[in-house]
Amino acid sequence: MMESLAFGILSFTSLFTLINPLGTMPVFMSMTANLSEPARITTARKASIISFFTIVAFAFTGQLLFQFFGISANSFRVVGGVIFFIMGMDMLQARLGQVKIKDEEVKNYVTDISITPLAIPMICGPGAITNIIVLMEDANSVSKKTVLISVVALIMLLTYVILYSSSKLFKLLGQTGINVMMRIMGLIVMVIAVEFFFSGIGPMLQKIIRGI
Repeated sequence: MMESLAFGILSFTSLFTLINPLGTMPVFMSMTANLSEPARITTARKASIISFFTIVAFAFTGQLLFQFFGISANSFRVVGGVIFFIMGMDMLQARLGQVKIKDEEVKNYVTDISITPLAIPMICGPGAITNIIVLMEDANSVSKKTVLISVVALIMLLTYVILYSSSKLFKLLGQTGINVMMRIMGLIVMVIAVEFFFSGIGPMLQKIIRGI
């Protein structure tokens, strides 16, 4: 019992840090700036649900998929860094929140951004995917596996609550405040993107150099 509890605490702290729903919030706010509150709530719910099933899928099949396709976590980091940098550039210029959506396109738009970039790679990034695969390998009993899936469900619930709460900031900040925050967070996202990119490209270059 104590062993499973310790494993659950370890899983929660590591996964919550890597998933970082607070870091996803600025992107969520920017990309849903022109949506109604119900549409923003729907987006947050869909992103959380998709993230949950994606992480669980990787927990059980991730290692096999990585081996089958020859994919490495470092490749995920490089691609994720490029995506984050482009998004950060748009946020820095306050362009993300200026997307105009027609009423008949709202449903498709919500579904699209719920999958990419919110669920993948913002919530389910390479770090979280790699970590869940390692944790599942360490879960050497049914009770530990159950604890791990429960932890993922709890984190996704917290992610939904954080994104849901962020919609209330719109009323407080107003459009000018949102644009200012978007530019500040855009710079931060670009810095994170650079760190992400080089944390992936570094080991790949070292591997190439060793192979020469």
